[in-house]
Amino acid sequence: TEKFKRLKNEGNDFVKTGEYEEAAKKYSECMKLNTEECAVYTNRALCYLKLYKYEEAKRDCDHVLQIEDSNIKAFYRRALAYKGLQVRKKNMAGI
Repeated sequence: TEKFKRLKNEGNDFVKTGEYEEAAKKYSECMKLNTEECAVYTNRALCYLKLYKYEEAKRDCDHVLQIEDSNIKAFYRRALAYKGLQVRKKNMAGI
């Protein structure tokens, strides 16, 4: 659990400095140690949203909602992911 906390904190620090790719890597490492910790999934979803990786963000939020069906952050970030996917679909249709 000590390593998990350290990795999560490092991820949080990367988010604060806008280094979302690095933060996502730290959260992914956390998941190898604990797949049930919802916060790292919603945090990684935030990183994916910032990186325009909407499908990945949606997947992380879906995972959280299977464990915790009333997680507000997961609902909110999944809605943002859906919105991003819709915008992308509209833009692709215009090409």
